[in-house]
Amino acid sequence: NGDSGVVERPCFLELWADKNPTFKTFQMKRKLIYGGLVIWLACGLITYRYARRLWVPVVVKITGGRTVADVVDEYGFAVNEILTEEFQKAGLPYPPRKIALIGLKKEKQLELWAFGNDERPVFIKSYPIMAASGDRGPKLKQGDSQVPEGIYKLSALNPNSSFHLSMRVNYPNNYDRAMAAKEGRKNLGGDIYIHGKAGSVGCLAMGDPAIEQLFILATKVDIENIEVIIAPADLRVVDYNSFISAEIPWTGELYQNIAKELEKFGKEN
Repeated sequence: NGDSGVVERPCFLELWADKNPTFKTFQMKRKLIYGGLVIWLACGLITYRYARRLWVPVVVKITGGRTVADVVDEYGFAVNEILTEEFQKAGLPYPPRKIALIGLKKEKQLELWAFGNDERPVFIKSYPIMAASGDRGPKLKQGDSQVPEGIYKLSALNPNSSFHLSMRVNYPNNYDRAMAAKEGRKNLGGDIYIHGKAGSVGCLAMGDPAIEQLFILATKVDIENIEVIIAPADLRVVDYNSFISAEIPWTGELYQNIAKELEKFGKEN
């Protein structure tokens, strides 16, 4: 040590290792093994997190997957208890006759509304959207990573989703196809879902607890009785004209239609 004047001497183990190349080789191999394990674990975590579309279908094929009934058996009791209480607070019986899901891109919220016997929609709760790729504006083609905008229905429930559970949105709908035909667009894309987990490409990722509730509710209501409205923002409180795109002139008509549909639903904070 330069400050104390004390000379540091190598320890016995260091001297012994210098004279024993076999030990040095063992140390090197151990470091390589540890390094390889770290890389292997990192690759495994990345694959689990970001490559679910690749490995989940393989697991489903091997195991045979699960049915909607299996999902109801696994999550139904707990979810029904939660939703029964939520609906009681809103003054509606559970399950309702039909529901509406309102997805607000800018606010990153998915509102749940239910209809009573008087056909009046009642706000139940709002779920945070964990992830939604793209920007404001409708989906135009395969691979643009856009979340669609419009008035939709659910077309299927998927108990074997790569993202825990999922509900398929019927994009492209008739309006999407009509606008595409007018502009000569062919490949509109598809496979748009409301699903679990917290990552998305063109879909609404809701996290697992939320999708479990929505999935079980959909089995109770039946997908034919579920409306899905996806808007660039909450057009009940902002003027839809501010979202019209010069590059997509028909967004004026689209947003007017969405705003009119949203008039049925009062604004809930």
